[in-house]
Amino acid sequence: MKYYDCQNSWFRMVWLLPILLLASCAMGPDYARPRIDMADNFRMTETEGQSIANLSWWELLQDEELRHLINQALLENKDLKQAVASVEELQARLNIARMDFLPKMDVSANAPVAGKLGGFAPPGFPSAFNYFGQTTLNWEVDIWGRIRRSNEAARADLLAREENRRAIVLTLVGAVAQAYFDLLQFDMQLDIARRALSSWEESVNISRAQLQQGVVSRLDLDQFEAERANAAARVAELDRLMIQKENELSVLLGRNPISIVRGRSLTEQLIPPEIPAGLPSELLQRRPDILQAEQTLAAATARIGVAKAERFPKISLTGFLGVASPSLSNLLLSDSKFGVGGIGLAGPLLNAQSLGFQQRAAEAQAKQALAQYEQTILVAFKEVEDALVAIRTANEQRKAQQEQVEALRSALSTADLRYQGGITSYVDVLLAKRTLFDAEFALMASHRLHLVSVVQLYKALGGGWLP
Repeated sequence: MKYYDCQNSWFRMVWLLPILLLASCAMGPDYARPRIDMADNFRMTETEGQSIANLSWWELLQDEELRHLINQALLENKDLKQAVASVEELQARLNIARMDFLPKMDVSANAPVAGKLGGFAPPGFPSAFNYFGQTTLNWEVDIWGRIRRSNEAARADLLAREENRRAIVLTLVGAVAQAYFDLLQFDMQLDIARRALSSWEESVNISRAQLQQGVVSRLDLDQFEAERANAAARVAELDRLMIQKENELSVLLGRNPISIVRGRSLTEQLIPPEIPAGLPSELLQRRPDILQAEQTLAAATARIGVAKAERFPKISLTGFLGVASPSLSNLLLSDSKFGVGGIGLAGPLLNAQSLGFQQRAAEAQAKQALAQYEQTILVAFKEVEDALVAIRTANEQRKAQQEQVEALRSALSTADLRYQGGITSYVDVLLAKRTLFDAEFALMASHRLHLVSVVQLYKALGGGWLP
């Protein structure tokens, strides 16, 4: 490194700096969003209009207790807090990367210890001084765009982490809603199971009395007792599932296991009459995981430029400003001051081949990020189509099962009247009861499936934020 008199050289370097920066260009490819082939509409869509994803989650979910639970989760969920902290970390790292544009300045001083240690000679000075202080300035001129590409990568990393936070928020809203609907399903199924248990206990008592009178056989009594035992087992199972689901929901709320307050029942939940999905192209601007994958690709693309720039010499402006004197009393006099400046050039020599491999590694990472981006889009389209077909079929299934339950209730009433009239045996009543209770169970599951499918479509579309 060669040094010049600071009074002349610094003015020349400052004058030349804008010319160097204007003439420089950033190494590596500029990021551009890859072209993605997609259809004009979703395959399973049946309703035109603005996407349901334009709604806020509190507009989609009308149950006040569910809204309260989601608000608690957004405040206290530990995964979300971790995601927020990670965004703050990446923001700080971006600020660190931006500081590379600025000069780096170090301060040092030297003084003798007990008058026995020698002084320090600043660069360019032949003599040693007992008392010495200096400020070192080093400024890398970003000729090849290494710092610019590094900042691009850091900014893309930050945006990717922010999209990850949004994805966690959307997943959290969906998980709380789904767990809540599961609880409502268990509530109604438990009520059905308890009614079934009470009915079978009544049937057992009647059958036991009829057995003593010789009206029915022991086989009939055994069948009723088996049905009663089955209903009791189902009640116990639903009790277990309900408590476990409350524990799961408590974790989402960031709390120890607690009892969850319910609002509307499962069948009272409001389902939007029309559920449009919007356009497939909107997914690229809306879904957090797609935007996260795109920013990861942008960061990987920028790091190709960083790796390329590392293979070229680094040009830096360096200067020293300070004071030096053999005695402390003369340290602040004008003739004790000094200053030097220069241009530094440092380039790879023996490690050039290694830097070439680093560039190839960066290019391979960009290819991986591109494949991941394309895969994320494919999965997004699949999830939307799955949710659309689930909503359509769940609605049809729920209507059909509702008709089935009404028919079975009529059949049970008829079987009971025929039994009381002595036309048929109680076995017909048994079969009618069993089939009705199973159909009511299935109907509640269909109600829950329809609600959860709407929430899954909302999540698959990246709902909650406008493009």
